[in-house]
Amino acid sequence: MHYYQSKRSRLSGTNYREVRAHAKAIFSHIEKKTKRSPYIRSAYFDNQKVFFHFFWPHLMQKSHKERVRRLRYFAAAVDLIRKTRNKPVVLHNPMKTRELFYRFGGQTKEKELFYVQIKTDARTHKKYLMSVFPKN
Repeated sequence: MHYYQSKRSRLSGTNYREVRAHAKAIFSHIEKKTKRSPYIRSAYFDNQKVFFHFFWPHLMQKSHKERVRRLRYFAAAVDLIRKTRNKPVVLHNPMKTRELFYRFGGQTKEKELFYVQIKTDARTHKKYLMSVFPKN
């Protein structure tokens, strides 16, 4: 797998409240660009929209410690989605045959590895950011 080298570093903060504030600031900047559902355009998918419908609810299902771990990579993940053209690993959902998961690999400015997972519905061809998580 080829990893995208992001120019963004991990979000700083020692607890969930601080890291969430930084992530929400980035997300609110994305939200302000549209009146409808927030999205970012992906270079890999030929500038198609990637929506955030599932990201925040999926994050809230995780433990408190895991949320902090994942949110630290939010800025680098947004950068990766916007700019990467590297081939991802494609996974099929065994429960729902019409869903595909694309797993992109990336590196922060400090060379820390992380993954971004995007879900695609084969029927509607909409893309959704599912998860961001470090390699370990």
